[in-house]
Amino acid sequence: MMLSFCAEDSHRTPGAVSRRMGKSATKGGTSAPKCTYEKAVPQPPESNLAMKDGKRRGGKGAVYRVVCPATGRVGTVWIPTGGTPAEPAMDPEVVAQKAVDQMKLAGPAIASPRAAGKYTVGVPLWLWVSKSPTTFGPNTATATAGGVTVTATAKVKRIVWRVGDGSTVTCAGAGTPYKAAYGMKDSPSCGHRYTKTSADEPGGKFRLTATSTWTVDWQVAGGGGEAGQLNEVRQTQAQVAVGEVQVVG
Repeated sequence: MMLSFCAEDSHRTPGAVSRRMGKSATKGGTSAPKCTYEKAVPQPPESNLAMKDGKRRGGKGAVYRVVCPATGRVGTVWIPTGGTPAEPAMDPEVVAQKAVDQMKLAGPAIASPRAAGKYTVGVPLWLWVSKSPTTFGPNTATATAGGVTVTATAKVKRIVWRVGDGSTVTCAGAGTPYKAAYGMKDSPSCGHRYTKTSADEPGGKFRLTATSTWTVDWQVAGGGGEAGQLNEVRQTQAQVAVGEVQVVG
């Protein structure tokens, strides 16, 4: 079973562009974005937010997946039996973005390599970042607009390191802090070995970039358990000096 309806997004101004990773949406004129509602088969587990809301409302209905191609919005919502989706006064994902704006998310706080550090060809370089609500998460904020209240929680899903020598390292977490006891071992979670020096690079250092991808899960308060997810990207740049082993004697 599929239902569709049109809803006017009253928040966005003509020409506004979304900041969600991998999708952009522009809106001009008065055409309202179309959303489709498709019943989830099978229904999600009882732990699902929309299912919980349905239980609170008597349990007569089902969870539907909502997709709005024009805005890139994807989520779930509980619809009572015989009911139809209510026309929203505000796109919840727009409100979710307002919550994200309050978080002041920033790029990775690079702990290693250190800005003043000197590293060596062939020696393991352990890559890791310091954790905080603004640089790694989790970070939670609530926003309200047009009668819609959304709570969003953001956390870093992965960090991609471009280490300056043409290599890219993708890490699922913050990385492992190095300790002297580890000696010459490679990092168990996030690391790199340079095979050449940075002597020929501008300033004698490789340019390093750490790009974090944040996953933001949001939920509408009292909104039929409607929830969704969006992504945010942040970046930090640094420089790293790499030399050769100095042999004495």
